Amino acid sequence: MKYHTSTLRLLLLAVSPLLTDCSMTADKKAAQPMALAETSTIAPKGKGAPAKAAPAKPGDEEVDEYATKADIYDPLQGVNRAFFFLNDKLYTLVLRPIAKGYNFILPRPVRKGIDNAFENAKYPVRVVNCTLQGKFKRAGQETAKFAVNTVGGVVGIFRPAEKIPSLANLPDEDTGQTLAKWGIPHGAYIVLPVLGPCSVRDAVGLAGDYALNPVNWPYLYWYGSRSKHDWTIAPPSANTLRTIPTQIDRYDTITKDAVDPYLSARSAYAQNRDEAAKK
Repeated sequence: MKYHTSTLRLLLLAVSPLLTDCSMTADKKAAQPMALAETSTIAPKGKGAPAKAAPAKPGDEEVDEYATKADIYDPLQGVNRAFFFLNDKLYTLVLRPIAKGYNFILPRPVRKGIDNAFENAKYPVRVVNCTLQGKFKRAGQETAKFAVNTVGGVVGIFRPAEKIPSLANLPDEDTGQTLAKWGIPHGAYIVLPVLGPCSVRDAVGLAGDYALNPVNWPYLYWYGSRSKHDWTIAPPSANTLRTIPTQIDRYDTITKDAVDPYLSARSAYAQNRDEAAKK
């Protein structure tokens, strides 16, 4: 029984903090694959004006040409596509029903308060990475925002700092963005099981985000302890649960009507991470 409990704990903890940060972070705008197919002319046999070639099958040129203009290095595309397919089935059969149930059970104001509290708790992630990037003014703004929301917003459930112009809508910061600021490239593009689009650089960054997020501290502190501390899995699990509806919505927006959902998701990920690193 102890073995099964430990296994379940490790599985949930592996997924919980990463799901919130890895796929489709930074920009919520959907990226749509560009239409690249064009008609061309062919030399006619005999006399007469050049005739137009028959249009290519829907998606043929779009997929091929778009694939040659990848936004990110993708040497493992075969493996990545396999994981993308498996993730798609997981999202459809498991996570989407969970998202619907979560939204049905909890009213929107309650969900908003939960989101606010968990985002407020991520203050160490933001302030440390602001400092490491040399954004000292923004680090000060993050500190002021955290203080206002924690004290005046009941540990961040409400966000009174949003009413202060200098503290409202501050760009998010994470370890992956810090590594990008230091000149470290994406590296290979990878699709992680459950977590989805990522890169070697951002996968390393996730470890930093995990360690800096106070939500995970109790589990990290008591990890491997023989004492009973099963409650430590609750905060990161709740943090994961509350992000599932948003992640599913983003995934649907990005892949809906795409000629090749894999390429669309890859492009959206690369563009969003690059834009986030510039802010």
